[in-house]
Amino acid sequence: MKQIVIAMMCVLALTACNMNNKGEVSAEQQKIDSLNNVNATMQQQMDEMMTTINEVQEAFQHINEAEGRIAIANANPESGSSRESMRENLLFIQQTMEDNRQKIARLEERLQTASFNTTRMTQLVERLQQQLAEQNQRVNELEAELAARDIVIAQQGEQIGQLSESVDNLSQENAAQQETISSQDADLHAAWYVFGTKNELKEQRIITKEGVLRTADFNKGYFTKIDIRIDKEIALYSKNAQLLTSHPAGSYTLAKNSEGKYVLTITDPDTFWSTSKYLVVQVK
Repeated sequence: MKQIVIAMMCVLALTACNMNNKGEVSAEQQKIDSLNNVNATMQQQMDEMMTTINEVQEAFQHINEAEGRIAIANANPESGSSRESMRENLLFIQQTMEDNRQKIARLEERLQTASFNTTRMTQLVERLQQQLAEQNQRVNELEAELAARDIVIAQQGEQIGQLSESVDNLSQENAAQQETISSQDADLHAAWYVFGTKNELKEQRIITKEGVLRTADFNKGYFTKIDIRIDKEIALYSKNAQLLTSHPAGSYTLAKNSEGKYVLTITDPDTFWSTSKYLVVQVK
C-alpha cells in the first residue's frame, strides 16, 4: 500500500512539471508572434513610405523633362504651337508639383506615428522637401518668364494689329483717292452721243428753234456716255445719217457697213471731241 501511494505521488509530480513546461512554451511563442507582427507592420510601413518616396522622385524627373520641353519651345515663342506647348507643359508641372506636395505632407504625417526608427526616413523626406522648395523656385521663375513673354507677345500683337489697321486705313484712303482719280480721269475723257429722228430729238429738246443743244433744259439722260479713249466706233443703225454737232473734218469717217447702215468711226478722238463733248446725229 505504501508503494502504491508513492507511485501516485510521482505521477502527480510529473504531470505538474509537464503543465508548467507547456505554459512557459506558450508564453514564449506569444512573444515571438508579437515580435513578428511588429516587424511585419514596420516593414509594411517602410515599404509604403519608400513607394511614395520613389513616386515623388520619379515625378521630379518628369518635371525636369517638362522644363526641358518648355526651354525648346521658348526658343520660338512667336509660333502658336510653341506657345501652346509651353502652356501645356507648365500646367503639367504645376499639377505634378501639387501632387508631390501632398505626398510629402503624407510622409511627414506617417513619420509621426511610425513604429520604427525614423532617422533615415526623416532624412530622405527632408531631402525631398528641399528638392521641392528648389523646384518650386524654378517653376516660379519660369512662370514669371513665360508671363513676361506673353506680355511681350501680346504687345507685339497689338502693335502689329495697330500697324495692320494703319495699313488698312491707308489702303482705304489710297483706294478712295484712286477711285477719285479714276472718276476724274473718266470725266476728263468722257463724251456723250445721241442719235434719233428729227421728231425724237425735238421731243427731248435736243433740237429747238434756236438750234442744236441751244437750251439748258435738254434731256441729258437721253445721251449715252462713252470714254473717248476706248469708244471710237458708233453704229447708227440707219441708211441715212447726218451729224448735227460740229466736229473737225478729217477726224472721223461716216460710212455704210455691209448691211448698208451707217457707222461713225472716230479716227482722231482728241481732235473730234475738241470742239464739243456732245455728239448729235439725226437719222431717218
